[in-house]
Amino acid sequence: MIIVMEENATDDQIVSVVDRLVQLGFDIHRSTGARYTILGAVGSRLADLRGLELLAGVNKVVRVSSPYKLAARAFRPEGTRIEAGNLLIGEGHWTVMAGPGTIESRSQLELIASALASRRVGILSGNVTRSSSDPFGFQGLGEEGLRILREVATNHGLLTSSEITENSQIPLFDRYVDIIRVGGGQMRNFALLRELARQEKPVILTRGESSTIEETLISADYLMSGGNHRVIICEAGIRTFEPYTNLTLDISAVPVIRSLSHLPVMIDPGHSLGRRDKIAPLARAALAAGADGLMLEIHHDPDRALSDGAQSMTIPQFHALMDQFELIAPAVERSM
Repeated sequence: MIIVMEENATDDQIVSVVDRLVQLGFDIHRSTGARYTILGAVGSRLADLRGLELLAGVNKVVRVSSPYKLAARAFRPEGTRIEAGNLLIGEGHWTVMAGPGTIESRSQLELIASALASRRVGILSGNVTRSSSDPFGFQGLGEEGLRILREVATNHGLLTSSEITENSQIPLFDRYVDIIRVGGGQMRNFALLRELARQEKPVILTRGESSTIEETLISADYLMSGGNHRVIICEAGIRTFEPYTNLTLDISAVPVIRSLSHLPVMIDPGHSLGRRDKIAPLARAALAAGADGLMLEIHHDPDRALSDGAQSMTIPQFHALMDQFELIAPAVERSM
């Protein structure tokens, strides 16, 4: 249930409405926008909407029929902008996050970070653990990789992002990582989501390859109901019958999610395609479709990468794509 307060509602009136909702057994989540304060009331109790609408300072009460409440556009109609360091993600800002699929060495990361900093890309990403069907393949550097990520990013004035895979990693991510990523395979790991809901760091929630948009937004509610409203949805491809690519990138998810939810939406084309020669067209399409950001895998020598080389762009390809973004962004009212 969504309670929209009057534009001139006083703090006392808002507190009074919150107290009444708590008495009725609801958990309350407050969103203060530029003009209106909106209260999200989450709970299974039925309430008399007419009685709530008569409370002082209430403009209207809307019962939300969708299974997700806090991620719904009605909870924050003006959209969400997430601050991370000196960056803004969402609602008019085009954010690029890039780095190797898996961190291999400090020298590798230094080369990539230099390229990112030269294009004013603010977020250096890199995974330190790797889920692979090959138990004998490269599995990542673990904590040492996170330490390298933090040190290299700091040297170049960048924020850090990496993918978390289990609850035990949270203390390490709290120390080294600015933006935590939840992969599609962990989207329904509700125990992990509940723990991340207690963190203050932004979380990128990746849609699972066999998950619907609605299921993804329900998972976002798990994070938000625990107090972390700094959530970003990532579309990274869904499983279809097409074998040419790793997954099928659902570009249509961008405008759909933006209409259903106030949360920012990012695209990860490399993961879905599995091949670097097709990344640029879909990256351009993501920006044109209204996405708020992009995740890119970059490698200085992808043909010799220890993992994910086929889906990693070269540094010259990255520079060419950034040049194209500068032409497209103004046309779709996005700032770089």
